[in-house]
Formats: sequence, C-alpha cells, structure tokens
Amino acid sequence: MTDDNRRVEDSAELAGVPDEFQRLWTPHRMAYIQAGPEPLKHDCPFCAAPAKTDDEGLIVARGETAYVLLNLFPYNSGHLLVCPYRHFATYDDATPEEVAEIGALTQVAMRVLRTVAKCDGFNLGMNQGTVAGAGVAEHLHQHVVPRWATDANFFPIIAKTKALPQLLGEVRQAVADGWPVI
Repeated sequence: MTDDNRRVEDSAELAGVPDEFQRLWTPHRMAYIQAGPEPLKHDCPFCAAPAKTDDEGLIVARGETAYVLLNLFPYNSGHLLVCPYRHFATYDDATPEEVAEIGALTQVAMRVLRTVAKCDGFNLGMNQGTVAGAGVAEHLHQHVVPRWATDANFFPIIAKTKALPQLLGEVRQAVADGWPVI
C-alpha cells in the first residue's frame, strides 16, 4: 500500500505472460497522441507558444525577436529550441536582428545548460525543410541538444527509445531558473 491507500501491484501478479521486453511508461505523451497530426497541420506550435504562459508553452526565456523553449519531443533532457517570433521557414529569410538574437540566445542556452545540466557538449542545428528532417518546416527553429560523455547507450540503437530522466516541467523550471536576467 502507498501513503494514499492505492495498491502498488507486482507485475508478476497481473494477467498475461511475462516476456523479455522492458516498458518505459510515458503517460504525459498521450495528449500529443490523442491530438493526432491535425493540430500541427493548422496551428504552428512555435506561433502558439508565446501566447501561452511560460509554464504552458515550456518557454524558458523571451527576447525581442526570438525566444527559447523546451522541445516537446526531446532527444535528451534539456533539448531546447530557439525560435523567432515571426513565422518564416528558412534561415536566409531571417532579418539581421533575428540572426543576432537567435545566435545570442543559443550562446546563453549553452552556458545555462552547462551549469544546470552539467553537460559535456552540444549538438546544434537547423533542419531546413521537410526533406532535411524538419518536424515543423514552416517555422525556423534552432536545436540546442545537450550531450554527456556517458549518455550513449543501446536504447536508441536497438529499441529506438530514448530514456529521459526528467519530466519536461522539471527541466523547464531548472533552465528558466538558471537563465540570467537581462
């Protein structure tokens, strides 16, 4: 029994035949599964996020022309996106002000993640167009993916699974708390 009188069940007592598979339970992802692909076809998540509270939009910092938020589908804990507020698809359409702020926010994001997440390195990048792997090809965004010397394991290779040790809200709060006041 737990403190709130709910019974914790031993999986050996449940119906079914045990197998060799391990399960990673990610109930927070159900909201995106149930929404289906339609919301992304009609609503740009990077245009919608700034209208939400920072908690709801997973935003960690706001600038004049761009902002920083957590990726809803992270490669690693602390995977950030630097997005312009303006809706456009490719880097060559950015104004000089947007280019400068995207760069500056990327630098700050790296410094904050080094401090907060104790990461050893980064993958930085922009996928320009669907053919190049952009999930939201219509709205430019820069990926800032923290990496650790010890983060390589067999999950992504064998099981196409990423193990994420922290919930998005916890990561957002830690990064936001570590972001310098400008």
